[in-house]
Amino acid sequence: MKQFLVGLFFCCTMGHSFSQNKMQLLQSIQTELAKQKGFFAVAFKNLQNEETLLWNEHELFHAASTMKTPVMIEVFKQVANGKLNLEDSVLIKNEFKSIVDGSLYSLNASDDSQQELYKLIGTKVPLSELVYQMIILSSNFATNLIMEMVDGKKVTQTMRDLGAKDIMVLRGVEDNKAFAQNLNNTTTAYDLMVIYEQLAKRKVINSKASQDMINTLFDQKHNTIIPALLPKDVRVAHKTGSITGVHHDSGIVYLPDGRKYVLVILSKNLENDEEATKAMARISEMIYQYFIVKSG
Repeated sequence: MKQFLVGLFFCCTMGHSFSQNKMQLLQSIQTELAKQKGFFAVAFKNLQNEETLLWNEHELFHAASTMKTPVMIEVFKQVANGKLNLEDSVLIKNEFKSIVDGSLYSLNASDDSQQELYKLIGTKVPLSELVYQMIILSSNFATNLIMEMVDGKKVTQTMRDLGAKDIMVLRGVEDNKAFAQNLNNTTTAYDLMVIYEQLAKRKVINSKASQDMINTLFDQKHNTIIPALLPKDVRVAHKTGSITGVHHDSGIVYLPDGRKYVLVILSKNLENDEEATKAMARISEMIYQYFIVKSG
């Protein structure tokens, strides 16, 4: 398991040394994920005391649908700057340009997690609805329509401005020519942690925009990792992502009393997605149990 241990790092930004229960948490995470064939990264930040747990945090992963949170942020930024309006009507067309050569390609409804939008081709839908469907049901169709409006380069630059130094948003979804040339959206656990921390602190664009985006993330319908084993009164504002061999979750966990933390769990090279998903859900539960003791 040498690859599994590469980059293992646990730190407390307050400068304290390891306590026994921190080491036990670290060992439990290592033991649990070592049972899976794959490579994992974890980034946790306690927003009460700035304590962090970082593991393979700068390893690059295919972003899959985690890139949709940065895209949403860029939409809200352009709205704040007067370039877009959330009530703008967007023509629904299934025709997109590859970033490789500008050639046209279309999406297949059967490969999308949200298929209702395909029934609306030729009509117009408010931008706000596309953003909502992009997040809560991870609509690839909505994502590509939005990406044509906001520009991947601008999304990436906005992430840099937020302090995320490695995340790259190059293109929309299912651009097979780009995929063949390894031109993929990529992220690290650390960068997603940075982005969600800024959201949680309501420092993305402005307080209202941050809260509006958090409210959308609360409505996430794919809940098999971070929220899966948590108490029902714990709310999670998060965005998942998955493709073959890859399954991610990232977001903000809110306790009923207002305490909160950021958690990102990324994976790649998975051989058994179902079992890995269950294991990652258990990691989320372990971190929750640690958090309620340490910040209580």
